[in-house]
Amino acid sequence: MHFHRHLIAAAVYALAALPLAAQELGTPEGDILLTIDGAITETNDDGRAVFDRAMLEALGPVTFETETTWTEGVQTFTGVELATLLEAVGATGDSIAATAINDYAVDIPREDWVEGGPIVAYLRNGEEMPVRDKGPLWVVYPFDASEDYQTEVIYSRSIWQLDRITVAE
Repeated sequence: MHFHRHLIAAAVYALAALPLAAQELGTPEGDILLTIDGAITETNDDGRAVFDRAMLEALGPVTFETETTWTEGVQTFTGVELATLLEAVGATGDSIAATAINDYAVDIPREDWVEGGPIVAYLRNGEEMPVRDKGPLWVVYPFDASEDYQTEVIYSRSIWQLDRITVAE
């Protein structure tokens, strides 16, 4: 009997410790910053997944420093890894169309959805990014981490003012 209590306690602890990706998405309470649709299995808004800032933060913040071609000097970015975000919505496609507020769109292939890869940044140098300064969301790669991230193709995928993602079927 004592063993069963420990087993149950361990199971409860393990379930409580699961990342948001394995749990229900929840409902945004703040302004919706990001909408994800297409080939996803987890939704919270009529076939789509919508996120406010708190929901993005709950997925686990990642911070890195890097220089960009659009800013001066080393910048500190904080956000959720693209891989984590797409896992949270159960993305099943091979690419995404990331679209900005002004409808500019880029395709980002599944090979970029890796741990240590790009993040959907919601902070730059510890501050929220206003729309007029590439915010509120910006797909940022850790450019300084690898020469593989210092190509025109990768730079073109670094979309700012991101507000929606469609996962290709």
